[in-house]
Amino acid sequence: MSDLMKILKQIVILLVIVGFCAACSYAPSVSYNPWHQISLPTDATLRDVAFTGDRNHGWLVGSNSTILETTDRGNTWQQKVLDLGEQNYRFTSISFTGDEGWLVGEPAILLHTNDGGASWSRIPLSEKLPGSPNTILALSPNSAEMTTTVGAIYQTQDAGKTWKAMVQEAVGVVRNISRSQDGKYVAVSARGNFYSTWEPGQNAWTQHNRNSSKRLQNMGFTDDGRLWILARGGQLQFSSADDPDSWEESQYPEFSTSWGLLDLAYRTPDEIWVAGGSANLLCSFDGGKTWQKDREIENVPANFYKIVFVTPEQGFILGQEGILLKYEQPSAAG
Repeated sequence: MSDLMKILKQIVILLVIVGFCAACSYAPSVSYNPWHQISLPTDATLRDVAFTGDRNHGWLVGSNSTILETTDRGNTWQQKVLDLGEQNYRFTSISFTGDEGWLVGEPAILLHTNDGGASWSRIPLSEKLPGSPNTILALSPNSAEMTTTVGAIYQTQDAGKTWKAMVQEAVGVVRNISRSQDGKYVAVSARGNFYSTWEPGQNAWTQHNRNSSKRLQNMGFTDDGRLWILARGGQLQFSSADDPDSWEESQYPEFSTSWGLLDLAYRTPDEIWVAGGSANLLCSFDGGKTWQKDREIENVPANFYKIVFVTPEQGFILGQEGILLKYEQPSAAG
């Protein structure tokens, strides 16, 4: 009888452990789903979205020379066709300051508008440009900052007539590159083996080894200027607030899933959204300490590549095959 009791006791302990691990593996569900899918007239993979000074008027770009326009804050979108010849472009970045906008993509192309996109002019690029244009940021009238697919950084102050190189050498082919509000950059190498940082005034990038065995997927800056890392296997990590060269302990917003996390964005200093493969979408309301999962959009048939908050009240998630989600703020949110 004592042997039977021991076996039963071991079974109960094992079931408790299994139940505890299962509970820890799955993130709890968010109480309200603020994301709603928007119907689009395209099945292109979407890459970037930007709005003019009038937050009602915006532009969405992606593969297959896709350019879409909205005049109602992103509720509906119409296809815009530009005369760019027979070449098929992959538009990767668009940015506006007021009605002045910039659009880049590959094969190497740079477009500029001064009238909110009613008309676009093509700006010639040097054949010696290292890589293809990758990101563009409108800084002020006639001024913009552009990066390339190999980490070159350029600035123009005369509406694209001339460009000044900000770094002496490119860093190499990058998986992705992000800019902080004060002009710093972080770039992840193509294979995710290492990352590089640059800040205004430096002549070259500084390379850093990744701090774990997992390959890097994406990196960017927190609202307070620190770095965040998304690595394979659903790993997330923030740099230390006390020492920018050290990192906080790794965390897994949902340990039970191995879907890659692909992008992170702050809606407010405390509210963070992380998106990834197979419609994976998680949120933290306490600055990244705990995480909840938005399960109402799990059936959307797409990978989510990018999250953009134009303002805290106006956000979008961009995915493959024409998938676009729009943020609608809960009525009780502050």
